[in-house]
Amino acid sequence: MGIRLVGIVQAKQKLQRTLSGRIGMVSATSADVPKGHFAVYVGESAHKKRFVVPISYLNHPLFQHLLNRAGEEFGYNHPMGGLTIPCSEEYFISLTSAITC
Repeated sequence: MGIRLVGIVQAKQKLQRTLSGRIGMVSATSADVPKGHFAVYVGESAHKKRFVVPISYLNHPLFQHLLNRAGEEFGYNHPMGGLTIPCSEEYFISLTSAITC
């Protein structure tokens, strides 16, 4: 049983290295997203910034509006390998600040 568990752990690590190489984010893996949060990529240029936000944001109408915009612009095949939101970083920061208050 111990040998099987080691094999699963090694396979998971190999998969993470493979996927991180594909999306060009070697240091950004799902391991650095805390429980109860998710990662989004924000920006209007080719170089998007990664933010980690609480899952509770998904219930907020302002954040849902951003998700609808993302669905309209990108569909559900996100080029960064994660959720991509088409707005400026400044707007996203101000919106998340408003949600937090």
